[in-house]
Amino acid sequence: MPNKPAILAEGLQKHYGKTRALAGLDLFAEEGTVLGLLGPNGAGKTTAVRILTTLLRPDAGRAEVAGLDVVKHADTLRSRIGLA
Repeated sequence: MPNKPAILAEGLQKHYGKTRALAGLDLFAEEGTVLGLLGPNGAGKTTAVRILTTLLRPDAGRAEVAGLDVVKHADTLRSRIGLA
């Protein structure tokens, strides 16, 4: 049986004006795994991490970290990951 997800993202999108930073990111990482984000400059790695750590709100899609929605439970999540 697979572990529950530590990180779950479905269809994350983020735009800065007319510039598309993320175009539908899907991501799943089980608890106890190590995850690396690789890609060229401008691929959206930093934007994705900022959304997953509640520093940015996605324009579309949804994400959970440690079972907490990054938009609905941002304050609780910040406390859990050490940003509060």
